[in-house]
Amino acid sequence: MNVLAMRRSILPVLLAVWAGGCAAAQLERPEVAGPGAATVPAWVKDTLAAIRQDWAPDRRVARFDVEVEAAAGGVVLKGETDQPWAADRLRRALEALDVAYVDSIRLLPDAAVRGERWALVNLSAANLRVTRGHGAELATQALLGTPVRVVDHQGGWTLVQVPDGYLAWVDGGGIHPVSEAELEAHRAAEKVIYLKLEGVALSEPRAGSAPVSDLVAGDILVLESEADGWYRVRYPDGRTAYVPVAEAARYDDWLAGLRATESSLVETALSMLGRPYLWGGTSPKGMDCSGFTKTVYLLNGLILPRDASQQAQAGERVDSTGDFARLRPGDLLFFGRAATDSTPERVVHVAMWIGGGRFIHSSGRVQINSMDPADPLYDEYERGRYLRASRILGSQVGVQSLAAGALYPVDGRFAPAATA
Repeated sequence: MNVLAMRRSILPVLLAVWAGGCAAAQLERPEVAGPGAATVPAWVKDTLAAIRQDWAPDRRVARFDVEVEAAAGGVVLKGETDQPWAADRLRRALEALDVAYVDSIRLLPDAAVRGERWALVNLSAANLRVTRGHGAELATQALLGTPVRVVDHQGGWTLVQVPDGYLAWVDGGGIHPVSEAELEAHRAAEKVIYLKLEGVALSEPRAGSAPVSDLVAGDILVLESEADGWYRVRYPDGRTAYVPVAEAARYDDWLAGLRATESSLVETALSMLGRPYLWGGTSPKGMDCSGFTKTVYLLNGLILPRDASQQAQAGERVDSTGDFARLRPGDLLFFGRAATDSTPERVVHVAMWIGGGRFIHSSGRVQINSMDPADPLYDEYERGRYLRASRILGSQVGVQSLAAGALYPVDGRFAPAATA
């Protein structure tokens, strides 16, 4: 059953819930199939699916891992979610339909986080994984000094949410827990942003001194002082180091001077030519296709959603027919499989237009290719799976601004990302 048909089938249920009434109380109850056995009615399953679709359709940015199991005389709600409103809606639905239930849903974050609701990234680029374990798939990366929301702790790993909304697991060494007051102090503190693609923070204000850590473009550290061409900086865990002034900038000054333009985006993108492809990478150490476009825009003051399919929902569509004359440098191009009568569209790749028929993308490495068959850089494969293009500059759809404070949460939450 498609989503539309499903929603139509349970419309009376949801109307009863939203009205707070019991109009559907006469609907079917769990049927006892035998001693100690029961089945969950289809409408209960449909209600659960509809709530998941409405509140957490994209598991990358919201969790509603809840199931309903049959029990004698009613149902048991099991699983976990970081969407308390969705759990409440499910309870209200069952109550409106006079279904007895046992609530075993774990609301995240809970006591497992030990009051540690926030953290700051403590490495140049922390690796965030799909599941717990160093052998697990890399989902994304988060840069030094980035605030993250702590959602869960399990076995030395922490489920965190980054400012673009993405949820993933990080080991304890990647973050430093902070209180809400400490997070606000970090927001207010004078900071520096590292701008060289890669470098090193040193233990003393002189070249050749021992390193404290590596750094990548986009890393943010608290500024303690400036003297003789060096910034003295502080890490989230209290370590101090020195960074050449020529390789960084005061964060507020950098933000004030930012003007994301077609030329600045192209300049940033070209500076990363040859950087290696890394599945899940979103830093100059290595980037997948959407990690590359995300990094380019981040270094121009804008936060894009994490994945290509999410980025495809951001900005304003400017082409879907292959009329590349309509594109401007900085526009994002999306590739994949077009929708059919029986299958949805599937976006699997993203690139950035640089003009002259050419685009830049991370595919094996960051490289330039062309849509022009007469160009020696023509990429027939990518041309064949081109879907559409969107313009990010000038749009607020799915785009967040560092200058507007998007790096930090509002009312305990990061702004929602575009989903697909």
